[in-house]
Amino acid sequence: MKFEDSKYSKLIAYEKVEFSFGTFYTTEHFHLSEIKEGVHVDCNIAAELVSHFSHYIEKGVRIGYVANRYNSYSFDPQLWVDFNNDYDSFIAAAIVTYTDFSYLNASLEKQFFNKSLKRCRSLDEAIEWMLNLREFNQN
Repeated sequence: MKFEDSKYSKLIAYEKVEFSFGTFYTTEHFHLSEIKEGVHVDCNIAAELVSHFSHYIEKGVRIGYVANRYNSYSFDPQLWVDFNNDYDSFIAAAIVTYTDFSYLNASLEKQFFNKSLKRCRSLDEAIEWMLNLREFNQN
């Protein structure tokens, strides 16, 4: 399910940004990506995203990340290591998988991400988990 088809698109304020390789949504608590079919997410795409979202990074905003993988695409897991070494923006990540193969890939990526990374079987599960992280619910 795409984010804009979910109940959350009507419940959560968001900003939508379209790139040639996919669409990103920014909410108060998380970025959500929907990458196009067949794309290989590599350092060039990562650099474009870091450049576009640099105002969050520079301000030290702590935010979650949801990868809504309803399309089949590849992701260089080394990007997690590089991002973790260079930036400290993400407090956690959720990867929504729709196939067993995608779930296995997410399991591999989990080994490269040094924060909490949850593999989810639905967009609802990922967003609920993200919204209920203690970092967002401290008084």
